[in-house]
Amino acid sequence: MEKELRFEFGENWTRFLKVVNEERITRAESSLREVFETESLAGKRFLDIGCGSGLFSLSARRLGAEVHSFDYDAHSVACCLEMKRRYFPEDALWRIEKGDVLSEAYLKKLGRFDLVYSYGVLHHTGAMFKALDLAGSAVKTGGKMFISIYNDQGKATVRWQIIKKIYNKTPGALKTFILAPLFARLWGPALLRDLMKGRPFASWEKYAGERGMSPWHDVVDWVGGYPFEAAKPEDILIFYRKRGFSMLKMRASGGHGCNDYVFLKEPSGWLG
Repeated sequence: MEKELRFEFGENWTRFLKVVNEERITRAESSLREVFETESLAGKRFLDIGCGSGLFSLSARRLGAEVHSFDYDAHSVACCLEMKRRYFPEDALWRIEKGDVLSEAYLKKLGRFDLVYSYGVLHHTGAMFKALDLAGSAVKTGGKMFISIYNDQGKATVRWQIIKKIYNKTPGALKTFILAPLFARLWGPALLRDLMKGRPFASWEKYAGERGMSPWHDVVDWVGGYPFEAAKPEDILIFYRKRGFSMLKMRASGGHGCNDYVFLKEPSGWLG
């Protein structure tokens, strides 16, 4: 049987751990405060679906939440465990494990959460709408959910699916020949504009500031991220409206990136 074609995000996150510092963590905390419109997460149960490096799980815990982190990728789980070891060793209010968002039994076992967070994960499961449904089922009535889903650009999205598939089938050392020109294509224009304005790397620093993430690591994730699906904003909004959610806010990418959504689970919504 042919091995499932899937990008191993955890290997990239392992490299990202080397550049994690207090500034990046503080930026991630600010991002969570903005997303959920609160200064503190004390007394809240926080679910991090696809925890990756563990940066946002760590930030949620530092803001006072009880955190449950899980990821399908074993290397990502290891990264998150390392993050906990560095900052919250032996902490009973932060649990980390390997898990699958496509498993209804697993999500049901976890129970309901005040805050559910999943950045750029559900479109990489191979069954995006099932993942969206099950992620929503983990939100308690009156709770909030943040998700980030790739914007559907039609033919451009199809082209990226092909590129990603080729990238993941290419032997390790040769991947650079695909990654380098794509990195130049994605970041070259912005960096050139910054240089012409006399503000070298201003866009790079702004991007890192918004998410607490390295743009380089995000590009590797973007090019490698497979399976890969995307959705138009209206499709996401209709999908969750039918399941008892109202949208609190949305930030559209306007391009190939992610559209960010914050939803509220209405008291009249479905109970799962």
